[in-house]
Amino acid sequence: MPAPFKRKPTVVAEQVTITTTTVKSNQSGFDQLPDSAFIRESQLVQSPKRPGNGAPLPFSAPTLWRKVKDGTFPKPHKLSTRVTAWKVSQVREWMTAQATV
Repeated sequence: MPAPFKRKPTVVAEQVTITTTTVKSNQSGFDQLPDSAFIRESQLVQSPKRPGNGAPLPFSAPTLWRKVKDGTFPKPHKLSTRVTAWKVSQVREWMTAQATV
């Protein structure tokens, strides 16, 4: 005689409510960094993948790299094999120069 059919246990998923806090702008975080600090691309420019994350520069990563290539934005520093960053003081100087143009 065949073995009786065993039913798999039913899994009931719990409904979880996640509360998120939207940060208005990362600009204030940028303003609090010392001039000697380094800032990475993801903290510097806006990204459609992170719409709630404000950034001090109003353009995308491809535009940032285009400006670096054209010499209209400071060149980044290679901190390690996979880490590239800009000095905060150089970014601030560039932003000040853009405001006076």
